[in-house]
Amino acid sequence: MIPANFDYQSPSTLKEAVELLAFNGEAKILAGGHSLLPAMKMRLAAPPALIDLGRIAGLNHIRESGNQVVIGAMTPHADVAGSAVLHKLSALLALAAAQIGDRQVRNRGTIGGSLAGAHPAADYPAAVLALDAEIVAVSRSGERVIPATKFFTGMFTTTLRPDEIITEVRVPKTQGEGVVYKKFHHPASGYAVVGVAVRLKAGGGKIENVAVGITGVSHIAYRATAVEDALRGKPAFAMAEAVQHAADGVDALGDHFASAEYRKHLATVYTRRALEQAVKA
Repeated sequence: MIPANFDYQSPSTLKEAVELLAFNGEAKILAGGHSLLPAMKMRLAAPPALIDLGRIAGLNHIRESGNQVVIGAMTPHADVAGSAVLHKLSALLALAAAQIGDRQVRNRGTIGGSLAGAHPAADYPAAVLALDAEIVAVSRSGERVIPATKFFTGMFTTTLRPDEIITEVRVPKTQGEGVVYKKFHHPASGYAVVGVAVRLKAGGGKIENVAVGITGVSHIAYRATAVEDALRGKPAFAMAEAVQHAADGVDALGDHFASAEYRKHLATVYTRRALEQAVKA
């Protein structure tokens, strides 16, 4: 199908992009375009204008910064997946990126675009939640740092304001911790039927700290806090019981491929697999 008519803007600076967005609140930001353009072709979205970030320098990078690693919003999934900096200092995002879609999607899609899209079965949300990452957005009013735990508000919705643009993602260094991303792929779309991201620190035969992010199960990615609470300070064998809480209080999605009950079951299975691998890391 053919999308409705729209204006196309290709700013060369972030300041110019912010100004364009401020004066056209109904415009949409174009990053990789893997979600927005198909929606426009099917007339599910009809923005009056697109603001393409592709020519703006400085939004595609991965670098160490103090006790964090900073990833530019326009960094392609393939670069995240293959980053030596991330694999050395904070590997969880790279592990998640490596399982996104197919090669074409990974080379074109961007981390900022994926997070802004807030697809309920996307891979990054589970990882940024488990990492307590920070998402940085700018507008004419200045820069705002949004904790990942407060970023996602529902299916395809976030706390981003209409005049804001994501510029970077900041994740903590996780050296000395076990990080794992386990995913049950949908065979057609490549999205997560269930995806589980784990960050775990163990010592003295006990789990000192743990964070579990889960995507694909519900309309919004979430932290499995009941699992975390059941494991913190406990020996590893407590996992068998703890994972039974992976979908506690969750309104699970159901469709022709996987029922709500099956998704909840997969959440327990993949949470246990991820935890078992993380404690051995």
